[in-house]
Amino acid sequence: MQLFFHPEVSENDKEVHFSREESKHIVKVLRKREGDRLHLTNGKGWIFETEVSLAEPNNCSARILKSEKEAPPSYHLHLAVAPTKMNDRYEWFLEKATEIGIQEITPVICDHSERKVVKHERFQRVMQSALKQSLHTRFPVLHEPVGLKEFLEKAHSGAKFIAHCEDSQPRKLLSKCLKKGISATVLIGPEGDFSEEEISLALKAGWQPVSLGNSRLRTETAAVVACHTAALINEEE
Repeated sequence: MQLFFHPEVSENDKEVHFSREESKHIVKVLRKREGDRLHLTNGKGWIFETEVSLAEPNNCSARILKSEKEAPPSYHLHLAVAPTKMNDRYEWFLEKATEIGIQEITPVICDHSERKVVKHERFQRVMQSALKQSLHTRFPVLHEPVGLKEFLEKAHSGAKFIAHCEDSQPRKLLSKCLKKGISATVLIGPEGDFSEEEISLALKAGWQPVSLGNSRLRTETAAVVACHTAALINEEE
């Protein structure tokens, strides 16, 4: 099944109209014609089965035949990840985390961050593509970047973990700390790790220090490992 992303459609709609870019892709690339079936999601858990009613390269529309809402995930994972020096590495993380099934992401600017500006709209497009490819129906929340100290001052529900590389601090494996069905927020630092002050602030604010294993991981790899660890723990038996 090929899945399209259309955030404006709702379960009450009878018809959906595609953008010029999406229309061209449907008609010119996929060669869809009137009567062909398409599946799409609005990123809010709904999946729609539709039938193409108008197949023009600049103006494609479809009738909604059936709609169904999928059950929400049994857990909620919020990853707060420092932007990487190279944008493409962060985009790789966003793509893979969306494919695995992340619910919420916040870019956090840290003392050692080499990049303090991110391309939010570009990131959204990367995630949309990953959502369609992986056939997920819930689009992750991508927040605007925020300073780490400000992020620590906010209220966060569920368990709170900071994955840092400071050997002087006792740390448990994240896989031993996460429990099935719980909400959790995991902090992942930049190249060069969190500063000592940032680690101290997090610990004083109640964040639990964790390790992601014996290997020293790059920022984007660590974030994907954390995401996959949560997904595996919450796999349905």
